[in-house]
Amino acid sequence: QVQLVESGGGLVQAGGSLRLSCAASGRTFTRYPTGWFRQAPGKEREFVAAIRWSGSITYYADSVKGRFTISRDNAKNTVYLQMSSLKPEDTAVYYCAAAQGSPYSITSRSDYDYWGQGTQVTVSS
Repeated sequence: QVQLVESGGGLVQAGGSLRLSCAASGRTFTRYPTGWFRQAPGKEREFVAAIRWSGSITYYADSVKGRFTISRDNAKNTVYLQMSSLKPEDTAVYYCAAAQGSPYSITSRSDYDYWGQGTQVTVSS
């Protein structure tokens, strides 16, 4: 069993930066691919970024490529999402998720087995 807790959300002006953290419990977390998703009011939860357990392979949604960076520190059981050049359209609740095993795809909601409770990110114009 893995439990995920996100932190680091908040209110920021457009063009600003935030770093989200996802702290995990469970010894096997370091072997799990981990992703970030977001959900804006009235919209579906969408993929943002994901990272393989080694940290060397990452994936990004086109909408955040070049602005967001996902990373992980397996010694701390933590995954990060560094967000820069934030836009009002980045406003959403951001969720961390972990996939048990090593699925081929880690960019869809259905690929993930464990979810955090979410952290709100609000970008003002």
